[in-house]
Amino acid sequence: MAIKKILVVDDTPMYLDQIRLILTNKGYETITASSGKEALEKARAIHPDLIFMDVVMPEMDGFAACRELTKDCTTKQIPIIFVSSKNTEADRVWAELQGAKAYITKPYTAEQILDQVEAFSG
Repeated sequence: MAIKKILVVDDTPMYLDQIRLILTNKGYETITASSGKEALEKARAIHPDLIFMDVVMPEMDGFAACRELTKDCTTKQIPIIFVSSKNTEADRVWAELQGAKAYITKPYTAEQILDQVEAFSG
């Protein structure tokens, strides 16, 4: 599947802008959201090819949003990659149990973000 449209979810504008810039500089269309709740709405409406999601956010955290998206038959096929400052093995395991396909910790490099896009472009 060719990755073209990517949803970036983070409540910190700096991280949102950084990831969006990394992706748009490589030609990807990006849509942004600043909460898990907004991510659900946009994912259901837009059907992105991939989602980069923070964990700690207002209204609904990334784990809860991931659970909802992976249970929904219209969004369950969208790979979700967490990008988080939470850096314990328990966080990684919990992310996987919620349905995440990968986990990147902050601070990240542009290469880490782009490697994930490439991994799901197969």
